[in-house]
Amino acid sequence: MSEFDKSNVEFDSGRYHRANLGFIVLSGDLACEHDLFNMTPEGVGISFTRLKTDDYTTNETLAAHVNQLAEAASRIQPDVKPDVISYCCTSGSIVIGEEEVKRQIAIGAPYTKPMSLVTGVVSALNAVQAKKIVIGTPYLDEINAREEEFFLSKGFEILRMEGLNLETGIEFGKVTPDFWNKFSLEIDCEDADAVFLSCTGIRSLDIIEKVEAQINKPVITSNQAQMWSALRLAGINDNLKGFGQLFGY
Repeated sequence: MSEFDKSNVEFDSGRYHRANLGFIVLSGDLACEHDLFNMTPEGVGISFTRLKTDDYTTNETLAAHVNQLAEAASRIQPDVKPDVISYCCTSGSIVIGEEEVKRQIAIGAPYTKPMSLVTGVVSALNAVQAKKIVIGTPYLDEINAREEEFFLSKGFEILRMEGLNLETGIEFGKVTPDFWNKFSLEIDCEDADAVFLSCTGIRSLDIIEKVEAQINKPVITSNQAQMWSALRLAGINDNLKGFGQLFGY
């Protein structure tokens, strides 16, 4: 029997030949990875690392994430060098600050485009030309106050903001999609240009198109905006179906 000729091994660009994205997910997040996998186009790779976090979610515990961001970014496939690395926390991005989040990611992974999730949300809201918005969150009031201040500083008019005053990421992830559907309809205002559901750890991706059909305006969620923005930063402009009007931009 002749030995197989191993001198002509065939290579191509690999399964993830279009782009490779990295995400730093909180240890208590029950929704983000699932959502991002569901939105991943053909030829795009996604990789995750988990940030060890206190599951009691306050401004103080969110601020502490900054101490681990650089090291977490350095763990995401450093030999492959992801095109984009994003920190998967809306409220944490606000508390720490967009530029500090990106600075820390760049320390750990200087070869990537660093991304703050909330920067992606702002870009998404601007893309759908939303100026007047309503915001729904699972957060405590102290976090909602910081978030309201942030979006006002970005030039948005907030017609209504409602939080559920839940304390932990585990609670966030156990709120049903049907509840987020009903909650979105409850907080919507006729004059609002868009509804924003804030938090990577909630199961809001599932109901985007259902709510949009009922209120006839864009619905933006944290994970949807994060993937849309990360793909656009990586040069991927696919119009993904099933995840709302945003992907048409």
